[in-house]
Amino acid sequence: MKIDAATIKLVRRRLYSGVISDVLDTLGDWDHALAPHVRPLDEELVLFGRARTGLYMSVYHVEGRANPYELEIALVDDLKKDEVAVLGCPKGNRVAPWGELLSTAARARGAAGCVTDGLVRDLRLIRKMKFPVFAGGIGPLDSKGRGAVMKIDVPIECGGVRVTAGDWIFGDVDGVVVIRAALAEKAVALALEKVKSETTVREELSKGYRLKDVFARHGIL
Repeated sequence: MKIDAATIKLVRRRLYSGVISDVLDTLGDWDHALAPHVRPLDEELVLFGRARTGLYMSVYHVEGRANPYELEIALVDDLKKDEVAVLGCPKGNRVAPWGELLSTAARARGAAGCVTDGLVRDLRLIRKMKFPVFAGGIGPLDSKGRGAVMKIDVPIECGGVRVTAGDWIFGDVDGVVVIRAALAEKAVALALEKVKSETTVREELSKGYRLKDVFARHGIL
């Protein structure tokens, strides 16, 4: 199944992180779910798009007249429709790489959202925008003098999971999963098919059929 604009809309409407996770397990990719502390700022929103990565490192000063946001700005300005900024940050609670102004700029370019294991600020404003953002925490700290993007579009670790630019990211109230680019088309097709089967299972269970019998028929739980 080709992941085109119509498929992206379908995925956002029909799928959820649990069914995608199950499918990825079946395909042999067991390391795909970000750490559970990476949570949505708005639990009603669903995120699905192709990853663009940014690798942060800790810093402890601002170098003269250097622009501490240079690569961060470059990444956001280059975001395309349905892309997701995925920002891997050092451990700790010093780096807040995302806020309302970056959300505004990203949304204007058609980006699908942001995922970071760092902190996010401007929570009320981002929620009001209805822009999907998933973060490892909330805090008021600016990244200036605390963290800086060192590389963009390189393999990173975010929330304990390796993410490569071009992977697909899905996030909802249950968490964030990374769909490797090489598996994406097959995984999406299988997940959509599994959702159809789960509807049948749900209907049978609601009618009072025993879980054991339903599972024996469909192999879905």
